[in-house]
Amino acid sequence: MRILILGSGGREHALAWALAKSPQQPALFIAPGNPGTAQLGTNIPIAATDAANLRKLVREQRIDLVVVGPEQPLVEGVADALRAEGVKVVGPSAAAARLEGSKAFAKAFMRRHGIPTAPHRTFNAEQLDEALTYVAKHPEPLVVKASGLAAGKGAVVCATREEAQRVLRWMLNEEGLGKAGKEVVIEAFLEGEEASVFALTDGHDYVLLAPAQDHKRIGEGDTGPNTGGMGAYAPAPVVSEAVLERVAREIVEPVLAGMEAEGHPYQGVLYCGLMVTPEGPKVVEFNCRMGDPEAQVVLPVAEVDWVDVFERVASGRLAGFVMPSVRKAAVCVVLASEGYPGTYRTGYPIYGLEGAEALPNVVVFHAGTRRTENGQLVTQGGRVLGVTAIGATLAEALQHVYAAVEQIHFEGRYFRRDIGQKGLVRLAMLDA
Repeated sequence: MRILILGSGGREHALAWALAKSPQQPALFIAPGNPGTAQLGTNIPIAATDAANLRKLVREQRIDLVVVGPEQPLVEGVADALRAEGVKVVGPSAAAARLEGSKAFAKAFMRRHGIPTAPHRTFNAEQLDEALTYVAKHPEPLVVKASGLAAGKGAVVCATREEAQRVLRWMLNEEGLGKAGKEVVIEAFLEGEEASVFALTDGHDYVLLAPAQDHKRIGEGDTGPNTGGMGAYAPAPVVSEAVLERVAREIVEPVLAGMEAEGHPYQGVLYCGLMVTPEGPKVVEFNCRMGDPEAQVVLPVAEVDWVDVFERVASGRLAGFVMPSVRKAAVCVVLASEGYPGTYRTGYPIYGLEGAEALPNVVVFHAGTRRTENGQLVTQGGRVLGVTAIGATLAEALQHVYAAVEQIHFEGRYFRRDIGQKGLVRLAMLDA
């Protein structure tokens, strides 16, 4: 099996790591990849959105299966272009990927199909005055979201109406998020605890992965601005078996049925970003791919042959397949550059990686790294590394992961020390 993974971040390194563990011993190609994926396969210097050169690549390398990591190529139709070459692809069509590419589309779709989410309204730049009036009449706090792709930073929780109006002016009038913010969704703030549930689907049948919990805010105690994610753990106990059953029945199944009914069957990974409220799970957002850093924890705890699973997804053969029960816990702690998610510097040497990876049950995923001409590993992004550890319990995994974190150093290294604490508290409550 010859497999191409598209992307260059921590999620793609985790995908390559999971696929490389398959007994089928696939030949892996990663476009464009990073220093971590280079240890597992062949990096190809082609952008994940370069459909023309990717089509040429799958022909030249006789690729059997493509796994698309990031959202941008999916929204731009790269999966459609590669399927036109006759290759199997894990990832939705551009039409189906609108669930992530346009929050306005996703909200309208949820309304059409009765999928639980927050009350909301959508506005464009020409409706700024109407949007400001809408905010003035609604209870605070409010959430203002850019409709387009904004690298996980397009949602702003506004404590006051005045703050919401400032954000609206910034997005719609000042184009603070560029094209992504030309249309916005204003929604009520949902009370509860966030979680992520991932469905792998072939367009009709589906399986669910271990529920995870991301940590979006830069600061401990969930403070400061949103990021692409500062860490994650799985399974997340806030998603009980009863909640997971409701997610399947009230969210995943209506999405798949609705997409099929509207002529755009959804195949690939359906990321359900949820708020677990007192009334039950409600959708905060949909994404059309695995989360990052959630992929770094849900892939390691699933004891499956990932080549087989993804091949089933891409070829419509999920019927009858059962995911094994999760018997472990995993935690990922992101090491970020000082200043992220704002301005930060790159090019700092990274030390101690070998010591961290020598610890039991630890793997370090590269997210924003590069090698210099003399082979030195240096920082290259805001999120630099995802340190992941596996344990029999969440507490054990946390002990392993922070021991590994202390092995790694680079100038300006920043990380949160409270990843997984909500899970520990909830587990203690369940045991009481």
